[in-house]
Amino acid sequence: MKRQLFTADHEAFRETVRTFLTKEVAPHYEQWEKDGVVSRDAWLAAGRQGLLGLAVPEEYGGGGNLDFRYAAVIAEEFTRAGAPGLALGLHNDVIGPYLTSLATEEQKRRWLPGFCSGEIVTAIAMTEPGAGSDLQGIRTTAEDRGDHWLLNGSKTFISNGILADLVIVVAKTTPEGGAHGLSLLVVERGMVGFERGRNLDKIGQKAQDTAELFFRDVVVPKENLLGQRDGAFVHLMTNLAQERLGIAMAAIAAAEHLLEITTAYVKEREAFGRPLSRLQHIRFEIAEMATECAVTRSFLDRCIADHSRGELDAVHASMAKWWATELQKRVADRCLQLHGGYGYMTEYRVARAFTDGRIQTIYGGTTEIMKEIIGRSLLG
Repeated sequence: MKRQLFTADHEAFRETVRTFLTKEVAPHYEQWEKDGVVSRDAWLAAGRQGLLGLAVPEEYGGGGNLDFRYAAVIAEEFTRAGAPGLALGLHNDVIGPYLTSLATEEQKRRWLPGFCSGEIVTAIAMTEPGAGSDLQGIRTTAEDRGDHWLLNGSKTFISNGILADLVIVVAKTTPEGGAHGLSLLVVERGMVGFERGRNLDKIGQKAQDTAELFFRDVVVPKENLLGQRDGAFVHLMTNLAQERLGIAMAAIAAAEHLLEITTAYVKEREAFGRPLSRLQHIRFEIAEMATECAVTRSFLDRCIADHSRGELDAVHASMAKWWATELQKRVADRCLQLHGGYGYMTEYRVARAFTDGRIQTIYGGTTEIMKEIIGRSLLG
């Protein structure tokens, strides 16, 4: 089915993104995978190409474009290129809204130009060793010391954790914490007591630096409070729908691309004297995946269009996230199986897609959390 979502302007932008990936990402990606981190030069190149801060107002160096379909183009093309390590979606679509909607004028002028140029790489630190999807279990504390906050605690599984120059940290600012006692504090590179632990060794997305972060009596200036004191829970809930939609967009793009690769493979690969595609079981597998992808794509495109109009709610974002990521997981597994032994070789795209995509059902809220959100909306 021909997609109705994009205009000629979006498709022209898609060509820009593809050119960037060809010139600035593909030649270096294998080395980034070995290094466990992308080059900062890639972030600067993305800034020069106008791929950072698409929704940031022009006066701060951004694109001033609130049309989320451009973010969808980036998600789709980076996924098809097999390049999740350069986490533009995290930077633009997850962290960007916190800075544009919550920052004071002084904070915007201090942080957003670098955010858009690639000179400031960002991260958000929610997850802790003992608290994943449960924000109420956060233990990191920020004590009010009059002219500053004294921050103590640790975070883990933080994407961009090694490269980040600016980290939005979720911390308890009341003894009880929870829904009414969390705040967002911005910790900047070089602050005394802010330390990075290991660049964590993951099974996939090797080029995407994921780190442990430690805060030991970090003096955070009062002017680095982001949004309302004790208001983090509401701030986080407000922005999670976009984060989950972004993950879902990458998931359906990955599933579609794996289907394309596998369809081509089974046409060429022979077994028992004929192409695999001549076997009824193979045709049924391809037919099932193609149908599931088509149905999911229709729903995702509707969600993207709704979000671009400001109409997507948390429940439908949760539906999109759990369904698309679980589909990606199923398709990756089935496509690897259809590749046989070659599918297990890392030189084949399907093998890397299998390991790179496995995290999708976990971060941004697990599948189980998504179902709980949907269930509560229906059953109370």
